Amino acid sequence: MRSSRVEELITIGALARASGLTASALRFYADCGLLAPAEIDAATGYRYYTRSQCERAVLIRRLRGIDLSLEAITEVLAADPDRAERLLDAHVAELECRANEAARVAAQVKRALGAVHGTAVPAAELARAIAQVGLAAAVDDSAPVLTGILVEADSSALTLTATDRYRLSTRTVAPLRDGGEWSAVVAAATLASLRPWLDSIEEVVLAPRGSGVALTSGDTEHDCAGIEEPFPDYRAVLDGLPAVRTRVLVARAALLELLETAADDSVVCAVDGSGLAVSGAVTATRLPAVITGAPMDLAFRSTVLRPAVTSAIGPELMFDLAAPDQPVVVRSAIDGDLTTLVMPTFARNAKDGR
Repeated sequence: MRSSRVEELITIGALARASGLTASALRFYADCGLLAPAEIDAATGYRYYTRSQCERAVLIRRLRGIDLSLEAITEVLAADPDRAERLLDAHVAELECRANEAARVAAQVKRALGAVHGTAVPAAELARAIAQVGLAAAVDDSAPVLTGILVEADSSALTLTATDRYRLSTRTVAPLRDGGEWSAVVAAATLASLRPWLDSIEEVVLAPRGSGVALTSGDTEHDCAGIEEPFPDYRAVLDGLPAVRTRVLVARAALLELLETAADDSVVCAVDGSGLAVSGAVTATRLPAVITGAPMDLAFRSTVLRPAVTSAIGPELMFDLAAPDQPVVVRSAIDGDLTTLVMPTFARNAKDGR
């Protein structure tokens, strides 16, 4: 029989709905040590939280909303009230802007209540998500479903996912209004063509339409045809990833500059205690990086790795490495809503004995 403490635990989904954070963001903050689960089921790996942690989750969401770094959020939450106030004083202007934005969104939601049924999201966020995830969609239409983006909606997130088998990107967007659970696969090119329209509006409602998706704002509607082939089970891929042996934290701009100057399509990344060495560019270059775990050498096709770095969020990237022949997880160091998997090609002079 569970103790009263265990009975008070809530699921990660419940905490996501209560706090306004997506489940993937909560997992990210757990990995960073900012919001650790109260309990992890040893058999399933599922994470549970206490209701009292909702307040901390809300504070994290609000502080991220004013662009505080993870380090600054840790300082604020650990500080006494006087020090926390001093730390936040520097962000007064941003807080005022956020309050204005909150009022604008609240007005939109009020106007939208009782309007078109569907999942409402900020149009700018959807446009960015389409651009980021779409880079992982296949261009060759020999397998039509791989040219598409899987769009999934539930009460806590709108999730976009694409894969060409060499890379996989998935991005979550917190909804302004729940439109029920549904999913559809739409051609990435079709969604990308809506970027000018999405950039011109503030909010868009997505709803299933036949096998596809209808996007609506005001009197304008775009009906996107669906791809009826089954989409690959990407969750099984994510759940089946081996344990992380090495984690790399590196500046995104510096790495992207090296990839853009690559002399050929093969780039070898050597990870050790002194940083990240990248060869295959015009000259071999060592980048400063924070390395946790064992040394490892991996090789990538530049045309596969570069889009993952290009689409990432924020100034620093986090790479999770399991082995030279296993998928590499690429995430932002400040935001857990976008995750990309990139397949290495071969290892050269691997230092881990493989």
